[in-house]
Amino acid sequence: MKIDILAIGVHPDDVELSSSGTILRHIAQGKTVGLLDLTRGELGTRGNAEIRTREANESAQLMGAAFRINLDMADGFFQYNPENIQKIIQVIRSCQPEIVLANALDDRHPDHGRAAKLTADACFYAGLAKVETFDEKGNPQERWRPKAVYHYIQDRNMQPDFIVDISDYFEKKMELILTFRSQFFLPSATEYTQELSTPISGEDFMAFMRAKGRSFGRDAGFEYAEGFNVARTPGVLDLFDLV
Repeated sequence: MKIDILAIGVHPDDVELSSSGTILRHIAQGKTVGLLDLTRGELGTRGNAEIRTREANESAQLMGAAFRINLDMADGFFQYNPENIQKIIQVIRSCQPEIVLANALDDRHPDHGRAAKLTADACFYAGLAKVETFDEKGNPQERWRPKAVYHYIQDRNMQPDFIVDISDYFEKKMELILTFRSQFFLPSATEYTQELSTPISGEDFMAFMRAKGRSFGRDAGFEYAEGFNVARTPGVLDLFDLV
């Protein structure tokens, strides 16, 4: 099916943490959104691949996403190679998104920056006629290049190139994040209390998420916002579209 936005994350929960408010805003506007996870996050300190998959599917349903696909690349050890690029191209050509949201250009977790390049390059190659890919039935796919790739900001406080107002959707964003109960602080998830702590599993991390959303929104007068970076300078048709 054709969609408006394809949100790609190297780990399940990347999208929820960094761009789900933006996604919720656009779904409310009638846009269609699909989710693509490159790995199952199997190297995560807490939980496991089966649990993360279950949590990811629950989040996608709650979000209202059109679909969620996982490419089963190797968490931590996925390679920048033709095979992985073609896997992403197949999804892009199948759902023909106008916009792709991708991992941060640079971040604390090395997977994020590598996935950002892998995704952005796949978006470019998806538009080349001589790069051949096939659908599940073995039929040749038509080339398709998204109009824009926007990189959401993750753990590091990078200066955004633009921000999106998510004030009306922030609480729902937090609900989506907490569907990943194996990863984050949730008092009712007692089965994970004995697992090793991580930089994101403490109660203070949720306070950090609120502070980060407020910080992004402050310059534009929004209560909460999400920030994005671009590799290509975006253009506007109307100065009054800028806040």
